[in-house]
Amino acid sequence: MYARSAAIYDAVYSFKDYADEAAQVRALIHERNPGAHTLLDIACGTGKHLEHFSRHFAVEGLDFSPEQLAIARGRLPGVPLYEGDMADFALGKRFDAVTCLFSAIGSVGTIGRLDSALRAIAAHLEPGGVLIVEPWITPDDWRTGGVHAIFVDEPELKIARMNVSERVGDLAVMDMHYLVGTPGGVESYTERFELGLFTHNEYLSAFRAAGLEVSHDPDGLIGRGLYIGAPRSDEAAAPDSAPEVKRSSAGGRRRP
Repeated sequence: MYARSAAIYDAVYSFKDYADEAAQVRALIHERNPGAHTLLDIACGTGKHLEHFSRHFAVEGLDFSPEQLAIARGRLPGVPLYEGDMADFALGKRFDAVTCLFSAIGSVGTIGRLDSALRAIAAHLEPGGVLIVEPWITPDDWRTGGVHAIFVDEPELKIARMNVSERVGDLAVMDMHYLVGTPGGVESYTERFELGLFTHNEYLSAFRAAGLEVSHDPDGLIGRGLYIGAPRSDEAAAPDSAPEVKRSSAGGRRRP
């Protein structure tokens, strides 16, 4: 993913209000940890959220895509950015806040890797730290056969990105077809995206298995919700259900 499209990623998502999203996340962090100073953004991509977080925190980032990280390094000179797998990383430090936004958590693919990712992330949280995860679409909400398109029309850049939503087991599969025009010519290519479809209960279980208390905001930044975690004290027992930030949300299948 993103090996070829990294260069046009920011143009494709130019409609996304990174500043407003970062402000909402920052408010959630400071509500739960008023003294938060350090922040790690997991799946930081081209660094658009980090750019706004960096005005309020000492930030670092992690992503699996060297192509996207190259863009982020140009945007954020001097900010430590690491290439790595969110399900298996160890930076040797802890942070007051960790974020994983824009449904990037779905890229782990499987329940086992979701559990591994939450454990790895939890190991990088300071006591009293805050974890904010924006989930991918749930299995019940994923619809196959949908035709989707995004178009970019700039003076020297034209993009058409189209796909049909598919499903293989518990994976959402999207073959993204790109048609890209620049003064240098027109090219076309396809990138395959496979994202794990996890239920609400599976997210809760992964947080708790990682030793985190968890609450759920069913609306979140763009309607996909947010999971907000914090290290659980030794004395605290995992609750039967997650406290909800706004209104109730439930559902799911048994974990295998």
